[in-house]
Amino acid sequence: MTHEVDRMLDEIRKLAPSIPSRTAEIEAARRMPPDLVETLKAIGIYRMFVPRSHGGMELDLPKGLRVIVELAKIDGALGWLAMIASGGALFASLLHIRTYDQVYATGPDVILAGSSQPAGTAQAVTGGWRVSGRWPFASGCQQAEWMMGFCTMTKDGRPLPGCAGEDGPPLVRGFILPASEWRIEDTWHVAGLKGSGSHHIAIADKIVPERNFFDIENGVPCLPGPLYQSVLELIPVMHSAFSVGVAEGALGELVALANTGRRQHRAVTAMRDSELFQAELGRVEADLRAAQAFMEVQAASHWGHAQAGTINDDALRMQSTQNAVWIASTCVRIADACFALGGGSALYDVSPLQRRLRDLHAGAQHVVAQQRNYAAVGRLLLEDLVPKTAAG
Repeated sequence: MTHEVDRMLDEIRKLAPSIPSRTAEIEAARRMPPDLVETLKAIGIYRMFVPRSHGGMELDLPKGLRVIVELAKIDGALGWLAMIASGGALFASLLHIRTYDQVYATGPDVILAGSSQPAGTAQAVTGGWRVSGRWPFASGCQQAEWMMGFCTMTKDGRPLPGCAGEDGPPLVRGFILPASEWRIEDTWHVAGLKGSGSHHIAIADKIVPERNFFDIENGVPCLPGPLYQSVLELIPVMHSAFSVGVAEGALGELVALANTGRRQHRAVTAMRDSELFQAELGRVEADLRAAQAFMEVQAASHWGHAQAGTINDDALRMQSTQNAVWIASTCVRIADACFALGGGSALYDVSPLQRRLRDLHAGAQHVVAQQRNYAAVGRLLLEDLVPKTAAG
């Protein structure tokens, strides 16, 4: 598969020069243009984590992350959508095998979108569940063939108990339906990741068969192989790949700006000749290398656990989430520094530095990368359950 990944990376790098001229179009439309989506399909982005049994590549996790990083380096929304689609392919592995076969009946290049918020309700009825809800942040919903949402499961108007019993949180499960069954609401008017098209999606009084539901916490995957054994432990590592890629792009764009010979107002030398600029650039690059290394070590560690069959572990889940939060905040700091070093010109819409800043701040607001996740890690540390190193 190494040859296949190298081919994908080569095609992505060939695509890269054409993207800057389209960023205004992407942000104005608040979605990825259909022709770019088709290009990503042709490259193989949507089949990276689809099993070989269904025509996919079934890439090792670290190899797939290289592709996400490269796309995010070109454009934040491109990387975000690749990351979301890759995560969707893993979520789908928790479906009943008959439903999974239906999702991939036409081939492996299926775009999955959805929302992980339990913003719907599912009422038990004859033949399945009656679902209603309105879900935010459904990235890529306008290009999707299938979409997912999560529901609080109810019977006779009352929430069903979760695994912790009556005193714990209610039972929450995900479900999937063809995109044609959903309504998309035009709500994505935002500051960052504008091109991700993360609108609200809604369903009202739809009867969903039992086999279209899945259990994200305790479900049994319908597929063999290390990729599909524990989704929640692997998703945060994908978010880290997005963050690192966008930060790489920001630093590269700042260097390119400096190498034009630009001299800022009231500066005594050109940017590239300023010792202060050089020192700050060196500091920022050190932060980037730390984030890159942390992501790579975490990916290798988790992939080793996945291959060994030991990935399904609360401590490992918290570890990858902790790392995703740290990497996201570090990459935000990198983008902020690049924006500040870019000077007044970075304020303009045509500057990629302001877009990198906005996209990374938007990504850091995601539930996986939110700073509040540190609290859960702290609780586990007090119980001495967190592995002491990423290689643990």
